[in-house]
Amino acid sequence: MIGKEERVLRTIYRKETDYLPSQIYFASQRTKEGLQKALGFASLEELEIYLDNHLYLTSIMDDVFRYREDHELLRMAEEKGFARIDWDAGIVYDRWNVGFDMYSDGFCIRHFPLQDDEALRKFQAPDPHKPGLLTVAIADLQKHSGEYLVVCTGYNGIFERAWALRGFEEFMLDLALNASSVKRLLDIVTDYKVEVAKQIVQAGFKCAHTGDDFGSQRGLLISRDVWRKHFKPRWARVWKVYKDAGLPVIHHSCGNVTELIGDMIDIGLDVLEPVQPVMDLAYLKREFGRYITFYGGIDTQELLPYGTPEEVKAMAKETIKTLGTGGGLIVAPAQEIMRDVPIENVVALVETIREEREAVLKV
Repeated sequence: MIGKEERVLRTIYRKETDYLPSQIYFASQRTKEGLQKALGFASLEELEIYLDNHLYLTSIMDDVFRYREDHELLRMAEEKGFARIDWDAGIVYDRWNVGFDMYSDGFCIRHFPLQDDEALRKFQAPDPHKPGLLTVAIADLQKHSGEYLVVCTGYNGIFERAWALRGFEEFMLDLALNASSVKRLLDIVTDYKVEVAKQIVQAGFKCAHTGDDFGSQRGLLISRDVWRKHFKPRWARVWKVYKDAGLPVIHHSCGNVTELIGDMIDIGLDVLEPVQPVMDLAYLKREFGRYITFYGGIDTQELLPYGTPEEVKAMAKETIKTLGTGGGLIVAPAQEIMRDVPIENVVALVETIREEREAVLKV
């Protein structure tokens, strides 16, 4: 039987495989633990066997917002100089001095360090070569590679990192009115990303992961022209590090980013994650399915939290058929599963994924 890591890579490279890989992930550890208990599993390990996930997500120490629920790991990050924690306020600060809420069901930024223009002018990135930056990521790679495709996540990309530093409204105004400060800030972030990418390659990861949310429910947050001017060439620099090393690129971007997919393919995109049903899934498969693999697609905003198990099954089955017929799909929800999703709907989703992920390859 093909292993999980190989199954994902075969799917990305459009090679023959036995069934489509899948991934179900949760917005918080508390939600996952609640599901474990509700389903009667003795441990999270038993829950993982039930979910049959194919990827193992890890991250660099600068992305401490991903560890916000693991207080032991947060303390270790603080001891090693990768975090500063305000336990009373419930905020964890990374090395960029961005402050993240420790207890939100999702990612909530509570401190933007560069809202002052003088701070923006003087800003420098943290050292991308600080010893220990990949300590957790490399340990996870060594422990789980082969069993899973281990992915060192790159959320908080160039656009997101810039507005997390500056503040969303301030950064959007800068894009329109302050070209010189925008260029400097984006170049600082991009240079850092390039250096981290080199270390991820050197560590032996078998795929790349980057992330920038460019979409809203209805379309892009910025125009395609602005994206092409400021972000396409910078992401091309980062992705070139991975592509030169022979690694496929998984890129995360929420929302309706249909307008950008062709441009992202031009600069090396291999997997679009997540695919949200705010886009026309049939159109995506028809227009781009020859070039990229899709990751996601199963609605998490309407039917999964509010529908019946029967409606969830029908929706998931149709989504897998639309995006996965003939291959090219990592079956997954379009977003993390939040705490408002009923247990019976999670069960319906898991059952449908198991039933359909092999069937669509036989069509």
